[in-house]
Amino acid sequence: MEFASKGYFLLLLLLIPYILWYFLYRKKNAPTMRMSDTKKYQYAPKSLRVRLIHLPMVLRCICFVLIVCAMARPQTHTAWDNKTVEGIDIMLAMDVSTSMLAEDLRPNRMEAAKDVATEFISGRPNDNIGLTIFAGEAFTQCPMTTDHASLLRLLQATRTDIAARGLIDDGTAVGMGLANAVSRLKDSKSKSKVVILLTDGSNNMGEISPMTAAEIAKSFGIRVYTIGVGTNKVAPYPMPVAGGVQYVNIPVEIDTKTLSDIAQTTDGNFYRATNNNELKKIYRDIDKLEKTKFNVKHFAKRYEAYQPFALAALLVLLVEILLRITWFRRIP
Repeated sequence: MEFASKGYFLLLLLLIPYILWYFLYRKKNAPTMRMSDTKKYQYAPKSLRVRLIHLPMVLRCICFVLIVCAMARPQTHTAWDNKTVEGIDIMLAMDVSTSMLAEDLRPNRMEAAKDVATEFISGRPNDNIGLTIFAGEAFTQCPMTTDHASLLRLLQATRTDIAARGLIDDGTAVGMGLANAVSRLKDSKSKSKVVILLTDGSNNMGEISPMTAAEIAKSFGIRVYTIGVGTNKVAPYPMPVAGGVQYVNIPVEIDTKTLSDIAQTTDGNFYRATNNNELKKIYRDIDKLEKTKFNVKHFAKRYEAYQPFALAALLVLLVEILLRITWFRRIP
């Protein structure tokens, strides 16, 4: 916090003559009671009211200081700041093929994956995280960033209908999804570079095989954690029909061997998630990854911040007036 009008702090010098007047001259004008002998009162215990007799004066001084601070125009700082934080570089590679609408996870595989990924991202505020999505093709939904609010918006906007609408080919291009994530990490200066790849099928599209992409990841020192999501047999899938939706059972065909080989090649781990709880546990396990340092540039805009000082001054003044007319009231 900075003060735009620091010259107002010179007004605080007025407190010196006020305090001197209070202790040196004010007592002469205070009402007194003449008594023949006060010896018997010299050892009498002091009441709380007597001990706090100077509290109104202290409150007036505090009120004055707060008013001066408000007049000095406190402002939040505006600048580009470089700071070093702990974190790692992570790319989330998420399958968005239409089979992710299967409802063996609740409410479906896609929404369950997004919910757990959202919790994972929110729990790692210092990490550089990006998002790759893939079906029959792959592209970067969000490059690596520490602006997690923007990342989460793009994650929540991710849908499986991009393939159904013909924006990309449907299918499961695991190799292309992994290669796209690796391309975002290959120039990273971080000591820890990680891809978390989630899919519910096996590679059946794309020009790059999953193992080729895994070898590329290994050459750049990138660890890949693979997650196969879906039950072990069949899963209910909503099939649009005239006038509504009809559920059909589709087989779960996850290429667990390839996913396991990808993880083993890159010194990562392979996981199977057959329900929501298992998926959460997997992300919690991955959350224990090591951290490394990197620099973040942060911009802060300047705002006027006098309101807290003004409100505090008003509150202190009201308390002082209330005490002076009640508990510390003098007669006459």
